[in-house]
Amino acid sequence: MMYSEKVLDHFRNPRNVGEIEDADGVGSVGNPVCGDVMSIYIKVKDDKIDDIKFKTFGCGAAIATTSMTTELAKGKTLDEAMTITRQDVADELGGLPPVKMHCSNLAADALHEAIENYRGKKK
Repeated sequence: MMYSEKVLDHFRNPRNVGEIEDADGVGSVGNPVCGDVMSIYIKVKDDKIDDIKFKTFGCGAAIATTSMTTELAKGKTLDEAMTITRQDVADELGGLPPVKMHCSNLAADALHEAIENYRGKKK
C-alpha cells in the first residue's frame, strides 16, 4: 500500500494532537470493524473554529486524515467547516488508497459531530 508523502508527514508529525479540557464541542466517531476511533475537540470564538485538537486511535491513515481535517478546519467559520468533505481531506493529502478512504470519512464525520455538539449546547 502506497501513501503520499503528505500522508506520511501527517502521520509522523500530526498537527493539533491533544485534548481541549473545556472544549465548546466534541465529536467522537469510531469504526469497530477497522478499530479506528477518533475524537475532535473545538473551541469556538466569533462563530469561527479558534482552536481544534484531536485524539485518534488507529492506523496511520486515520491519524493523518484527522490531522489534516484539523488543519483544514482551523480558522474557518462553523458553516465553512461543515462543508469539509472526506474527498477534500483525501485530496489535500494527495490521495488515499481506496481501502483507506473510510478513514477520511471518519475524520470529517468527527469534525461535523463536534460542530453539531457545539450548536446543540448553544440552543
